[in-house]
Amino acid sequence: MSLNLIMNTASTGLMAAQTQLRVVSDNVSNVNTPGYVRKIADQVAYASNGIGAGVDVARIRLATDRFLQAASLNAEADAGRYGVQSELYDRIQSLLGDPGGSGGLLSQVNSLFSAFSTLSENAISGPYRQQALTQTQALFDEASRISGQIQAVREDADARISAGVARANDLLSQIEAMNVEISRASIAGGDTTGAEAAQASLIDQLSGIMDIRVSVRPVGGVQIRTGTGMLLAGDGHATLEYQRAGSVNAEASFDDIWLTEPRGARRSMLDHLGSGELRGLVDLRDTEAPAASQRLAELVSRIADELNRAHNASTSVPAPNSLTGRNIGTGLEAALTGFSGTTNVAVTNAAGAITARAEIVFSGGSMTINGAAATPANFLSVLNAQLGGAATASFSNGVLSIQSTASGNGVVIADDATSPSQKNGRGFSHYFGLNDLVRSDRPATYDTGLTASSPHGFTAGEALTFRFNNASGARVRDITVQVPAGATMADLVTALNDPMTGVGRVGSFALDAQGRLGFTPAAGQAITYSVIGDTTTQVPSGVSMTELFGLGGGVRASRLDGLTVRSDILAQPSRLALARLDLNAAPGASALAVGDGRGALALGDAGEISAAFEAAGAVGASSMSISRYVSELAGDVGGRAAAAQSRAEASAAVRTEARQRQASHEGVNLDEELVNLTTYQQAFNASARMIQAAKDLYDTLLNMI
Repeated sequence: MSLNLIMNTASTGLMAAQTQLRVVSDNVSNVNTPGYVRKIADQVAYASNGIGAGVDVARIRLATDRFLQAASLNAEADAGRYGVQSELYDRIQSLLGDPGGSGGLLSQVNSLFSAFSTLSENAISGPYRQQALTQTQALFDEASRISGQIQAVREDADARISAGVARANDLLSQIEAMNVEISRASIAGGDTTGAEAAQASLIDQLSGIMDIRVSVRPVGGVQIRTGTGMLLAGDGHATLEYQRAGSVNAEASFDDIWLTEPRGARRSMLDHLGSGELRGLVDLRDTEAPAASQRLAELVSRIADELNRAHNASTSVPAPNSLTGRNIGTGLEAALTGFSGTTNVAVTNAAGAITARAEIVFSGGSMTINGAAATPANFLSVLNAQLGGAATASFSNGVLSIQSTASGNGVVIADDATSPSQKNGRGFSHYFGLNDLVRSDRPATYDTGLTASSPHGFTAGEALTFRFNNASGARVRDITVQVPAGATMADLVTALNDPMTGVGRVGSFALDAQGRLGFTPAAGQAITYSVIGDTTTQVPSGVSMTELFGLGGGVRASRLDGLTVRSDILAQPSRLALARLDLNAAPGASALAVGDGRGALALGDAGEISAAFEAAGAVGASSMSISRYVSELAGDVGGRAAAAQSRAEASAAVRTEARQRQASHEGVNLDEELVNLTTYQQAFNASARMIQAAKDLYDTLLNMI
C-alpha cells in the first residue's frame, strides 16, 4: 500500500469521524427537545479503482419509521375527530339537563304536567292556574332558547371548519416549500435533516385536521394524499376552499369544502375526508346537532299537540264568546273530508245553559247537521242555518272561526261521548284548533289528512329547489321541481317523482294514510335532502309546501321557535278551559259547572297518554307517552355524549401509545449516544495516529535521500 493511499484512507476516516461526532453532538443537545427525531449518519466504504481507499458518509438521515409514522398520523386524525365531537356533544347534553334533576328542559316537562294535576284539585284557584300557565310558557321559552344554543354550537363548528381549512392550506403550502428545499439540498449532497424534521412537525399538525397518507419521493421530500388517494402535496400543493354560512339557524344550508388538486380538477373534499378534526366538525354540524334539534322539536311539538287535545275537549266557565282556529294549511272542503263520529257546536248563555245546538254527524263520507244533509262545499251555510242566528261560522285563510251573536253568550265544541268525531286521531275542535291552548306561527304537525284526490292548492309554475347530499355530506345535486298544472295531490306527487324534471333519479316522495309527504332514497343510495328554495304558497292558507309537509329536517327543527301559550289566556287565566260541557243537561239548566276540574285532569294526564311521534333525527316513528319519549331522548343524547367521550378517550390513548412507540424508535437514547461518542472518538484518534505514522514515514524517506 502506498503512503498516499494510507494518507487518504486516514483522512477520510478522520472526516467521517468528525461528521459522526457532530451528529452525536446534535442528538445529545436535543435529547429533551419535543418532536426531535434522532439523526443517523450512514457510513460506507470508499473505493478507488477497486482498492479500498477509506470511508465516506453517504448521507445524514432521520431515524424515522414509516409504519410507526403512519400509525401515529392515523391516531392523530382519529383523536382530532372524536375529541371535537365529544367537546361539542357535552355542550348539547348540558343544554337539555338531567331529567331527574331540578333544572333543565327535561325536568321542566315533568313540572308542567304536575302543575296541571295540582290544578285539577282546585280548578277555581287563580294562583294555581297562573302557575300552570307560567310553567307551560317557561317550557316553550326554554325549548326555544336551547334550540338557539344548538344552532350556536353548529355556528361554532362552522367557524372552526373555516379556520381548519385556512390552517390546512397554510400547512400544505409550508410542506410543499419544504419539499423544494429538501430536494435542492439532496441534489447538492447537503444535510436535509433540519428541513425534514421541520416538515415532519407540519405533517403531524396536518394529520390532526384530516386523515392523510405520506410517502417518500425519490427526489427527496414527501408526497401527501388524502385517505382516498387525492393528492394534497408533493408535486405542487392542493388548495382547499370553504365559504362560511351567514346566520346559522335550523334551516341554514352549508357550502361544501372544495379541493383543487395541483393542476387538477375541483371536487368536494367531503367525499375524501375520513377522519380528523374537519370530519368531526362536519358530522356534528350536519348530522349530530341537527338530529338533537329535530328530536327536541318533535318532543315539544307533541307536548303542545297533546295539551291542545285536552284543552279542545274542554271549555272555560263562562264559555268564550268566540272560537278561532289555527291555520290548517288546506281548504275547508279538503279538511272536512275524512271525518267520522259526532260533534256538537253549542251556544251557552251567561248562566251556562245551552240556547242553541248543532249536532254534526260524519258517517261514510257524508254528514248531517241536526239531521239536515250537508256536504263539505255547503257545510258553513248549513251549520249557520242550524245555529239559527245564535252564532256564525266562517272560514278564511285556512282558519275556521265561530262567533256568538250575543256578546254575553259563549261557544262550546263538545264531542259525543260514545262516538266522538275524529280525523287522523284528532277531534273536530282539535283538528281545526278552535280552542287551542298553545299557538304556533307555522304548522307544527304534518299529518294533513290530504289524500291523492285532494286539491293541493298550489299555483302551477311555483317551484321548490331540493339539495341532495350523500352519506359523507358532499353535495350530490340540486333539483328544482315546479308545481304541475294538475290540481290534485296525486298530480303533485307525480311531478315531484318525475325522473327527468323531478327527484325520481335519487328517490321518491309518497303520501301516506295520514296525509304526510315522505321521501325515500332510491335503492342503494344513502342520501339526505334539504329544501334550499321554495316559492310555493298554498291557497287559501298562505303556507309554503315546505312548511305544510315539513319537507327537510331544518323546517321541522325550527317549528318550536313559534310555539307559545295563547296571549289572551296568559293575560286572563280564567279563560283556561278546565270544564266539560254536559250535553244531557235539562233545557234551561246550566250545562257548565264552576270548579269543574276534569279538563285540568286531562291536561295533567296528557304526558302519560300514548302519542304518535314522527321520525326525527336518526330515530324512526313510534307511539309512546311523552314521559317515555322524554326519558328516551335524555338517554339517547346522554348515550351519544358518553359514546363520543369514550371514543375520544380511546383515540387519545391510541394516539399516546403510537407517539410513545414512535418516540422510542426516533428519540435520543443517551446510553446509545455515549457508546457512539466513544466509538467515533476512538476512530478519530486512530485516523489521527495513522496520519502521524504516514507523516513519520514520509519524513524518514525524505531524510534518506
